[in-house]
Amino acid sequence: MSLRQFITARKLLRSLFDVKKNVQKSAILKWREMASLFGLHDNVFSNPRHIKISKPVTAILIGAGHRGSIYADYAIQNPNELKIIAVAEPNGGRRRRAKLNHQLSINNCFEDWKAVFIKEKFADAVIIATPDMLHTQPCLAALDAGYDILLEKPIAPTEEECRLILEKVTATGRIVAVCHVLRYAPYFRQLKEVLDAELIGKIISIQHMEPIEQVHMSHSYVRGKWKNSKLATPIVLAKSCHDTDIIRWLVNSQAHDVHCFGNLRWFTNANAPEGSTERCTDGCLVEKSCPYSALQIYLRDKKRLYVFDLPVDKSKWDKLILENLKTTDYGRCVYRMDNDQPDHLTVNMLFENGITAAFSMEAHVSYQGRITRIMGSKGDIVGDMESFVMTDFKTRKKVSWKMVTDEHGGGDHRLVRDWVQAVAQQDNTLLSSTIEVSVESHLMAFAAERSRLNRTIEEVKIGSKIVAVQLETVVER
Repeated sequence: MSLRQFITARKLLRSLFDVKKNVQKSAILKWREMASLFGLHDNVFSNPRHIKISKPVTAILIGAGHRGSIYADYAIQNPNELKIIAVAEPNGGRRRRAKLNHQLSINNCFEDWKAVFIKEKFADAVIIATPDMLHTQPCLAALDAGYDILLEKPIAPTEEECRLILEKVTATGRIVAVCHVLRYAPYFRQLKEVLDAELIGKIISIQHMEPIEQVHMSHSYVRGKWKNSKLATPIVLAKSCHDTDIIRWLVNSQAHDVHCFGNLRWFTNANAPEGSTERCTDGCLVEKSCPYSALQIYLRDKKRLYVFDLPVDKSKWDKLILENLKTTDYGRCVYRMDNDQPDHLTVNMLFENGITAAFSMEAHVSYQGRITRIMGSKGDIVGDMESFVMTDFKTRKKVSWKMVTDEHGGGDHRLVRDWVQAVAQQDNTLLSSTIEVSVESHLMAFAAERSRLNRTIEEVKIGSKIVAVQLETVVER
């Protein structure tokens, strides 16, 4: 921002506040108003480098679960930009749903992702949304076959595999976008604009909190497929690599040191209430009063049912839900699981430019989203992913921005749009994040987990020597 723009903005701001009959001397603005006030971009998602695509990018969906379906749905809403032409998914119901939604040929519906790469390259790109532990092999196979990739986070379950993928991307020159969708949420995109314009001066430090929400924690990280860090990935990677990425993005500097404390405090056998049973369906005496009752969450409230792959006919739901609660981990008592993921942790970070950041992941809260406090040399910002308040130290004046979006801040399809443009134009600079920065945000999470387990301060080294990883040969051409 030029000095003239800054002075003009201050004058506009003073005039705006003069007309507000508000004891707090604050204004709640839409983004266009804030942008006009401070000389910022009025549409942070407008990219003059985007073009009208002459023919849609063709893609193969590998993993047609919840997240994969969300990304693939961009093709349904924008058929001139993206076309899903094949699916690889072991679950028959999900595979049939993808076939129907995208009008796929039966010959292009595969149970095993390996079958995709036995064939000669027949699409522009692949979307990889397999379970976390199954990212590396299809990603390497796709790179070897010449595909560009949209890769669900985390990149891979280990630091060595992340580095191996980075090495392969560098060698092949393919376009790989990691699904750091929060970068595309209006809240974070506009917050980034404010920080880059130095409206609160230089960033001194950041406090950032991820409230998981207690039922979400019980669903995904106590009962769900991420419940055990050894069978899945550590929660700081599985859930919070979004946050290490966002912090790294806002700070705009490489991470240097990471320190973490955290543990599993509540969801343990020692805290099982008297009268509880192995399953909520086994006549548990405290089921009606338990905030984690599977019968309440899934059967009565009908929440988080996507894990059960229910039919369209809702009259069949109750019977099928109950069967699932009697046979799967989703019906087990949260205090009697084989979970080991921390239900609270705190990560301290030091960046190369001297900025410090404190990140807190909390399960035992009644809300979710993200909460951010940014301390600057000339002001500060307090935000909660739906709004933020900026305060000027000199004038004590406040400006507020507010917008309500979904849990990812409306970022999913905006990310896919940038990726489609990058593939169509064969230009990875159209992506919000390079694969190098994406890997760095993962290395921050791995360093945090090492620190938590070993009580150490860990250095983040993006450029350290890549460790060879032994992977079985998965495709025979």
